[in-house]
Amino acid sequence: MSATTADEKAGGSAAKSGPRSLPVIGKLESPLTTYYLILGATSTLVVFGLIMVFSASSVEALLADEASYSVFLRQLLFAVLGAVAAGVASRLDVRWWKRLAFPTMLVSVVLLAAVIPFGKTVNGNRNWLALGPLQFQPAEFAKVGLVLVGAVVFANKSSRIASLLHVVLPYLVPIATVVIGLILAGHDLGTAIVMLVIVAAVLLVAGAPKRVFALGGALAALGVGLMVTGSSNRTSRIANWLDPSCQADPDGWCGQSVHGMYALADGGWWGVGLGASKEKWEWLSEAHNDFIFAIIGEELGLPGTLMILLLFSILAWACFRLVSRTQDRFVRIAGFGIMAWLLGQAVINIGAVIGLFPVIGVPLPLVSAGGSSLVTTLLALGILLSFARNEPGCRALLDARPSMIRRSLAVLPSRVRSAPQRRRSR
Repeated sequence: MSATTADEKAGGSAAKSGPRSLPVIGKLESPLTTYYLILGATSTLVVFGLIMVFSASSVEALLADEASYSVFLRQLLFAVLGAVAAGVASRLDVRWWKRLAFPTMLVSVVLLAAVIPFGKTVNGNRNWLALGPLQFQPAEFAKVGLVLVGAVVFANKSSRIASLLHVVLPYLVPIATVVIGLILAGHDLGTAIVMLVIVAAVLLVAGAPKRVFALGGALAALGVGLMVTGSSNRTSRIANWLDPSCQADPDGWCGQSVHGMYALADGGWWGVGLGASKEKWEWLSEAHNDFIFAIIGEELGLPGTLMILLLFSILAWACFRLVSRTQDRFVRIAGFGIMAWLLGQAVINIGAVIGLFPVIGVPLPLVSAGGSSLVTTLLALGILLSFARNEPGCRALLDARPSMIRRSLAVLPSRVRSAPQRRRSR
């Protein structure tokens, strides 16, 4: 073959590849893309959340005769614990998550059952369990179990998913029914709604028949209606949310929602500046928790709120890449379930802050203060990192990269780097 013919063929093959030859596209198609998108978005949200928790909680802590950084230090401690949990989770193989699914669910059910006789009531919800100085919400851990068990069950039922019986047993009944029932027994409607989102996402990606969603949606709506009408507090919240006059009264039942809107309005385009919020001076309750998005809008303006939305969008895109590229049904179902959990909870929280939904007490994942939510969410994202790490070529590229210590030593002078080698040789 002549050189001219070879060049023509090379040029023709390059022309056929088209946009794939662009450097940017090539980097986006790297096996490491999904892994680093999840890692980068998660790390940025956690750091950003720590900054905003410190800003939103400092005044409240001072007024309670505590150090201004007390809430921040607790959140930082939980962030470190969550990072360790995510690091360990990211190193486990997919087979381990299949084995751990049912033990995780069993432990979650036991802890949820223990909440009923031994739990602690906070803001009308009995959803906390205290073990000495440590307090946590078992419902947060149950979210992980519900996702993993659903993935295991339906990954093994791929050919029988069209059967209503195989959809209902054993995932919907008894597993999901028991978990959601125990959560509702503690009057935690917000967490129960997030659980319903997880169950719906697992069924959707597993390929459940449409009649399951119609029947399940009707039963879920009936259950939520009974929970709302059975509680005067919830009934008042819904009625006030629907009442335009209540939304104009900052001192009434809608005070929290109204002051949340005040915070967003005061922030305007560019915000009043980090730490300069007025609403956190005991005007807006739960400023560092459920309504931290309002403080972000007040202090950092539209760029701050758009940054939160952008980071969650990046996380959603990374999860979608992971789910769409894998051939493992377990990874596809579990990944989609975790994505629906985090994004659904974020939508509910932000929607409540801007008045789109009634306030039901759901935190903003990775950003709001709360140890149980932060640690469990980081654990779930560690599972996604484990899935991304097992994408074709990803593990090999990560293992081939030099460690942080070796990269740090590489910038030192050669005389300093060779000193340890001379000591070893002696």
